[in-house]
Amino acid sequence: MATAAQDSHGWRSVLPAGVRPYTETAPIAALFLGISSGFPYAMIGATLTTRLKQGGIDKSTITAFTLVFLAYNFKFLWAWIMDGVRIPVLGRLGQRVSWMLVTGALVIAAVANLALVNPASSIESVVTAAILVGIAGASFDIVIDAYRIEILEPRQLGVGSGMSQYGWRIGSAGAGAIALVVAARAGWEAAYLACAALALPAMLTALFYGEPERHRQPAEKKGVAGSVAAVWRPFVEFFQRKGAWLVLLFILLHKIGDTLANLTFRLLFDDLHFSNDEIALYDVGVGFWAYLIGIFIGGILYAQLGMKRSVLISLILMGVSNFSFALLAMAGHSNIGMAGAIGFENMASGIGGVCVVAYFSALCDLRFTAAQYALISAAASIVGRFLTGTSAGALIDAMGYVNFYLLTTVAAVPGIILFWIMMRMGLIDQSIGSAGVVGSGDVRAEHPDEETGKPVQAGS
Repeated sequence: MATAAQDSHGWRSVLPAGVRPYTETAPIAALFLGISSGFPYAMIGATLTTRLKQGGIDKSTITAFTLVFLAYNFKFLWAWIMDGVRIPVLGRLGQRVSWMLVTGALVIAAVANLALVNPASSIESVVTAAILVGIAGASFDIVIDAYRIEILEPRQLGVGSGMSQYGWRIGSAGAGAIALVVAARAGWEAAYLACAALALPAMLTALFYGEPERHRQPAEKKGVAGSVAAVWRPFVEFFQRKGAWLVLLFILLHKIGDTLANLTFRLLFDDLHFSNDEIALYDVGVGFWAYLIGIFIGGILYAQLGMKRSVLISLILMGVSNFSFALLAMAGHSNIGMAGAIGFENMASGIGGVCVVAYFSALCDLRFTAAQYALISAAASIVGRFLTGTSAGALIDAMGYVNFYLLTTVAAVPGIILFWIMMRMGLIDQSIGSAGVVGSGDVRAEHPDEETGKPVQAGS
């Protein structure tokens, strides 16, 4: 396995300083992890929305399907298993590697099962199949997130988050495009089966890269008490930090408007009579490149402005991006309008994908990476997903698309204000866990600050 010191020599030394970090081994591995993380989301998200809409299913039923994403929001309930339970035989490969292989295989099986159900004949079977994909995908995400955080040094969290987001967009957009193109020619069953192979990049990365050096096993406790402790210890550690409850409130609130809006875009496109090819070109194509640009900009902001200011800017941009869809709804069927709205929204999401994800990654304690990041990432969108699944369709029918997207823009304001308050109170620095601190049990850590001798936080 290549270390940071090795990565800085050889052919990488001739690259521009700003590019060099993206060519290191761990960030490249994060790219492949992101590819596999993104595709299950697309299978039960935009792709399933289009499949159901074209199958004649009504809006309220379609938006109710977003409740299957709640598997991602409740994944913290079983994330402790990936931290503490050793898989027989495969466990010899390492805790993270063995779970990567098992959960990846489950995702492949669940997506194949979803491919074989027919919405027209049994909507109940589609619900069951989608829930299974959600549970398998959420479990896969638990392992992928923990693996990503543990292979990255604190100084690499921003770059690694960016590469992971590049991968996530490649996986989700690639799966969406493949599904649309294949479905138009060979049916939705073939489309889903073709996309199942996108689980392989993360599985192969784990096999080739091996167990993360920064992975730290929790201290073992035997018996029933030890099993119970394995469940609650990650959460006790997190909530013992100063301002932890305010941090959790921010995590819950910061993405309400963005999540509420994102899961309804395909409904808007269909009602504005965009064709599958137009959706593939603008939503998938233009959105893909805009997202990549956003990630690049996010990396620059994170490096130049630090974690706190870059996160605040990204929150503002993500909130404002919803307004562009209100403008698209007013404009009607407009290819230029669709390209502009999709481009701005994806660019803002790319910036947030670097800055916000880097902050959330830095919150983790390396002893409980899987459980704590599962809690953080699950909380990040649970409110928006719940509102989408229970009321988005009815809200759109009652108030129209324009007012709906204006509402989602306003919903982003509380999260922005709360983060600014946390900055003023100093809670951002105080909430950082060992994953974001150099010299905290990190076998590859950089030296402490030369003036103070204290551990250095990533992205301060």
